Amino acid sequence: MARILWLNWSGGGNLPPSLGIARVLAERGHTVAFAGRPEMVPRVDAAGFRAIELTEAYAQVDRYPAGSPLTRAACYLTSPAVAAQLRGVLASEAPELILIDGMFPAALAEAPAFGCPTAAIAHTFVFRMLDRWRNTITMLDGMRRQAGFDGLPGLDTLWRAQDRVIVTTLGEFDSPRPEGWESLRHVGPVLESEKCAAPVALPWDEADPTPVVLVSFSTGFEQRSVDKLQRSLDALAELAVHVVATTGGIVEPAELTAPANAVVLKYAAHDPILRRAALAVTHGGHGTLMRALRQGVPMVVIPGLAHDQAPNAATVQDWNVGLGLPGDADSAAIRRAAQQILMTPSYRQTAQRLSTALHGVDGAARAADEVEALLPAKATHLAQRTG
Repeated sequence: MARILWLNWSGGGNLPPSLGIARVLAERGHTVAFAGRPEMVPRVDAAGFRAIELTEAYAQVDRYPAGSPLTRAACYLTSPAVAAQLRGVLASEAPELILIDGMFPAALAEAPAFGCPTAAIAHTFVFRMLDRWRNTITMLDGMRRQAGFDGLPGLDTLWRAQDRVIVTTLGEFDSPRPEGWESLRHVGPVLESEKCAAPVALPWDEADPTPVVLVSFSTGFEQRSVDKLQRSLDALAELAVHVVATTGGIVEPAELTAPANAVVLKYAAHDPILRRAALAVTHGGHGTLMRALRQGVPMVVIPGLAHDQAPNAATVQDWNVGLGLPGDADSAAIRRAAQQILMTPSYRQTAQRLSTALHGVDGAARAADEVEALLPAKATHLAQRTG
């Protein structure tokens, strides 16, 4: 069986599906290790995989432009210090296959030189927002250049340098494939829950007809917002609903003032809540969007920083499965949107219709199939790269 090394970006929507794919690969007998920033390590350890801490993650952060919530992320994802440490990790680990987060330019630029198959992994729509993807990689590289370092290639070059691009969404939910992307495979969403997100008992009887609303925003530290959570709780306080808000470990429940109709939890498994829910108020991360859609639950989307969240808000609205609001929407706007969805059956009906496309889809197993398909070609691949 193969030794697989995952060069990881532990963003809120990136690590859980990566762990889901790794779980299937491990069940098939492969060994998977993750290399990533310090924040990744306890989460990977908790999932039962070996974590390699990239101690140089922020070694050059003082050279990057200050004042942006993405400064530390850009340093980790693009800095020469991280690239140099990756070269050492790859040399010592000698993996038979390398998986690389599509958001990790420094790793994408380094991996193809190591003479084994490589795959980039993207955990949201690609063709629906290909220019957004390109602009995000360009923005990260721009911060690297501002730090005084040479630039890295753009997204198209970085992704096409890999043997495969694996996208954890449904092809029918994405836009049509442009020419030149034959190596890209859609496998479907990977809706893995981390172990900290366990099922919880809600304080309301199952027979209670009062609509349940889930409030959940990003679990990425870069997108921490006490204010957005509080605005959402305040918006729902005056409605005849039960509210479950999860803070994802980046906001402490004690930082929020919960109204009488709400419970605020640090972590909770979302699937059991969504099975009871009439509405989700969310940031529009792909994983949360797909999880809600799988249960036929309409959404109010209030996007944050990640490059896919505003397009996903527009998509939710275009599909008539919810409403998108600006990131700074006040409580009154959130309340009006929630009321509109709760009082308009077509949102729920459309979400339930679209949910059928997700029934029986095992994105983790399909992704593992694509990974394993690269392994038999190793000898040929090595000959091509070293010939």
